[in-house]
Amino acid sequence: MSQQLDVTGIGNAIVDVLAHATDEQLTRLALHKGAMALIDTAAADSLYDQMAPAVEVSGGSVANSMAAIASLGGKAGYVGKVHADQLGQLFSHDIRAAGVEFTSRKSESGPPTARCLILVTPDGQRTLNTYLGACVELGPEDIDEALIARSKVVYLEGYLWDPPRAKEALLKAANLAHKHGGRVALSLSDAFCVGRHRAEFNRLIEDHVDILFANEDEIISLNQTDNFEQALSAVRGRCEVTVLTRGAQGAIVLANDERFVVAAEPVERVVDTTGAGDLFAGGFLYGFTHGYGPADAARIGAICAAEVIGHVGARCTRPLDELIKAKGV
Repeated sequence: MSQQLDVTGIGNAIVDVLAHATDEQLTRLALHKGAMALIDTAAADSLYDQMAPAVEVSGGSVANSMAAIASLGGKAGYVGKVHADQLGQLFSHDIRAAGVEFTSRKSESGPPTARCLILVTPDGQRTLNTYLGACVELGPEDIDEALIARSKVVYLEGYLWDPPRAKEALLKAANLAHKHGGRVALSLSDAFCVGRHRAEFNRLIEDHVDILFANEDEIISLNQTDNFEQALSAVRGRCEVTVLTRGAQGAIVLANDERFVVAAEPVERVVDTTGAGDLFAGGFLYGFTHGYGPADAARIGAICAAEVIGHVGARCTRPLDELIKAKGV
C-alpha cells in the first residue's frame, strides 16, 4: 500500500474482554474501582474465570483512536505487537475490518497476545486489569520507515514507555516522523504512567511532541500540582497543540497562543466510559488532519466520545462520519 495516511498510531495491541460487574464483586475481587492495574498471567487467568459472560474485541488505547479515524472516513495505520495465537488473530481481523492498515509481524514465540479484562459497573465506570503479554516484545525493528513517511501524524501511546525496547521504538518513530515532515502526537495515557516517567515524558515533550493529549489527572501529575489552572499554565506553549479533556466538563485546547473551550456532547445515558478519551483523540486527530480548526476538531472529538460512552465497549457502534454530518460539523 502506498497511499498517504492521516495518522499512524503506535500502541499496546490488546484484546478487550468486557463484562458487567457489581460494586460488591469488585470489593470481593479486591479491585480498585475505576483504576487500571497491570497483572501477570496467573492473575489474568484467575480473574477471567470469575468474570460474567464477556464480549471480546480488539482494543488498546491508540488502536481505538485509529478505528475512530477510519470510521470518520480518514486513513489510519497501526503498529502493535500480537502473538500468532487466537487472540492475535482476533485483534488483527478486528482492526483491519475497522478499516485500519495493520501489517505488524506476529510473534511466533514468547508471551501470548495481551488482553485487558474490563469490569463495567452499573454507573458506567470501568475497572481495567491489563496483561501486557506480547506488547512488551515491541521493538525498533517493528517500526517501518516507509509507513512513518506516509503519515501526516504519528500518534504515540504513553503506556508503551514502560518496556525499554518499546521506548526505543517510539523514539525511532518520532525521529522518522520529523525527518519526513510529519508531526508527532503523544497521549500521556494514565496519571500513574506519568508518575513513573515524569522526567522522561517532559523531555519527550520538549524534544519531539507537536500535539499533546492528556486528561485532567494526567496534566496535573505531569506538572506536580493539585491545581488544574496551574498545570494548564505550565504546559502552555510547550507544544503546537495541547488537548486537555475533562470528562463531563468538556475539553480545553491550547493552540496558536489561544485557548479554546469545548463543551462535552450531551449523552442520554452513560453506560460505559471505556474508550472515551481514545475516541476523543481519534476525532480530534481526524479534524486536525482534515483542515478543521482547533475548536471544530475538538467538537468532533466530543461527538465521538459521547457515542462510545452510550454503550459497552471502546469502539463505535455506528459510522462516525454519518454521526458528525448529522451533528452539522
